[in-house]
Amino acid sequence: MMTEPEITIRQYQDIVDTWVQTVGVRYYTELTNTAILMEEVGEVARIMARLYGDQSFKPGAEPPDLADEFADVLFVLVCLANQTGVDLTQAIRRNLEKKTMRDRERHQSNEKLRRPPSQG
Repeated sequence: MMTEPEITIRQYQDIVDTWVQTVGVRYYTELTNTAILMEEVGEVARIMARLYGDQSFKPGAEPPDLADEFADVLFVLVCLANQTGVDLTQAIRRNLEKKTMRDRERHQSNEKLRRPPSQG
């Protein structure tokens, strides 16, 4: 079985840009893409509330594709990054460094994290 090659975040930003410029014609405005991002995150939240929370799916409803919804969120987020000139690879590296410096000892000494999550 042949596996697909992995793509980097930079490659994905380029792939999305090419797709938008060809298939999508052009980017939506930043404000429109922000609204679309919120819609997509809402779809993820709906699925999570039903799979892991207290809500249930409507009888006869199609089974949700959580992975596809995650991919939708990522696609729109990458569109916004491309539109605003953000290199996500660099941003992710800087963000992880910031989190590591800030939270290096904080999480290790947090007793709440040493217990299993409550099933409230």
